[in-house]
Amino acid sequence: MTVTAVDEIAPTTRTEARVLARTEYERLADQLRSLTAQDWRRPTDCPGWDVRAVAGHCVGMLSDFSSYRSMIRRVRAAEKAAARDGGPMVDSMTALQVSEYAPLSVEQLIDRVDEHGPKAARWRTRVPFPLRAMPMKEEVGGRPETWRLGFLLDTILTRDPWMHRVDIARATGHDLVLTADHDGRIVAGVVAEWARRHGRPFELELTGPAGGRFVAGAGDRERLHLDAVEFCRILSERAPGSGLLAQPVPF
Repeated sequence: MTVTAVDEIAPTTRTEARVLARTEYERLADQLRSLTAQDWRRPTDCPGWDVRAVAGHCVGMLSDFSSYRSMIRRVRAAEKAAARDGGPMVDSMTALQVSEYAPLSVEQLIDRVDEHGPKAARWRTRVPFPLRAMPMKEEVGGRPETWRLGFLLDTILTRDPWMHRVDIARATGHDLVLTADHDGRIVAGVVAEWARRHGRPFELELTGPAGGRFVAGAGDRERLHLDAVEFCRILSERAPGSGLLAQPVPF
């Protein structure tokens, strides 16, 4: 397995971000099509959400970010709900998505992914620079930080359904579709961000189709060896981590 220096992992271009997003939405739709009636009621790693709620959130998120009008409508509603309830805006946003899409049938949910997925992938990567540069307040690992909207559009909105595909696969026991060109690229981006956030030397071997070997820094490196999907589950705080794995990454 080739060893990749973390500082050689190229940033995702807009063109690549569009391809990754479109592929991710296609895989989400295929996964939802494979579920049984019982699968939709199974609990997931997301507190309080079963598979149906996770799917509703995913459909809501991709629909919300498929046009200026839908994005502004959802952000305003979430800000109003957060001000009323006193919680983080993102929590209000996801709760609204789950609630709004709860009345849809399974077939309607999947149709929404098929219909809005390509539109969202295209729109997200065509947003002009002035809007992409807009700052936004978020929280990672309990600490406040400021993102640019472009980071949300190009990266987080693809990592989010990717991780929820993991949640659904774990909940239902179905196989998770993973390939090096798609999932491996997403995981490599996570590795690069994780490395920037903690800034310490390491040797990392991630197993599975989405895995790879990565190295950063010199001297006394911490050596880590684990499954690529489990690595992401830990960094997303779905599973406990220690040492460098205690450094969270947003999904």
